[in-house]
Amino acid sequence: MSNSSYLTQFLLLAFTDRRELQLLHFWLFLAISLAALLANGLILSAVACDHHLHTPMGFFLLNLSLTDLGCIYTTVPKAMHNSLWVTTTISYTGCAAQLFFFYFFLSAEFSLLTIMCYDRYVAICKPLHYRTLLGSRACAHMAAAAWATGFLYSLLHTANTFSLPLCQGNALGQFFCEIPHILKLSCSHASIREIGLIVVSCCVAFGCFIFIVFSYVQIFRAVLRIPSQQGRHKAFSTCLPHLAVVSLFFSTAAFSNLKPPSISSPFLDLVVSVLYSVVPPALNPLIYSLRNQELKDALTKMMIGFRGNNKVCLLSCITFQM
Repeated sequence: MSNSSYLTQFLLLAFTDRRELQLLHFWLFLAISLAALLANGLILSAVACDHHLHTPMGFFLLNLSLTDLGCIYTTVPKAMHNSLWVTTTISYTGCAAQLFFFYFFLSAEFSLLTIMCYDRYVAICKPLHYRTLLGSRACAHMAAAAWATGFLYSLLHTANTFSLPLCQGNALGQFFCEIPHILKLSCSHASIREIGLIVVSCCVAFGCFIFIVFSYVQIFRAVLRIPSQQGRHKAFSTCLPHLAVVSLFFSTAAFSNLKPPSISSPFLDLVVSVLYSVVPPALNPLIYSLRNQELKDALTKMMIGFRGNNKVCLLSCITFQM
């Protein structure tokens, strides 16, 4: 019987054994990671440069883009490396680091989505108190609390997971290091500490979910009472992107963790894990860019300014050569 102290590496689940499909996975993940980097980079630049987006929602959107990039670039580069070099190994410390950062960014994103829901609730249901409840200091404290919560949650789970003795081999049925698959390698069932952490996490997640549902019920009731159609459209346009992101995040994560064992299979687990760990962070910038008019205007201004600067640089080069 081997113990976790003797483990130096884990074996990740390969997408396929065929070389052509491995290269296809590499190029697909490369396209997703570059698209996410470009889209989130544009959002970060737009929020930082356009003073119209220097609002609480813009500030939280900036933080959300950082968590999206963190989620993707924690898992995708290693999967690309394994597909390109036909390997499935990850070191013990590398697995611990990947698990820590993935749950850190994922839990921080969950907290930020809950805070952004509160922002929309105050903006629509209590507009006269908006600047009081969501001042710059309050926004900074809430964002710091989201990041601190993610750090503490991830640290506790990572430390507890890797403190368990592992004697069921080193093969993980996942393309990245994930807590449920590491617990399957434990010599015994999950410890009381891990069960306690999972119960607390589920209670907190369920509480946030109830808060989001209750908030949107109040938001939609308030929006439907707005007399002008233009006012209702503006209110909906600011809420629908956040609601779409929350729905995508919750649906994929819930299906991944709550699907019945009878339909579980390595291929299905692989597809579902991609759906909740890669797809939502990659689509979040697209959803906000398409539905948020202020963000679209800021991106348009930035692109026009970028083209104008390129033209000025080109004319300067031509004049210099002449």
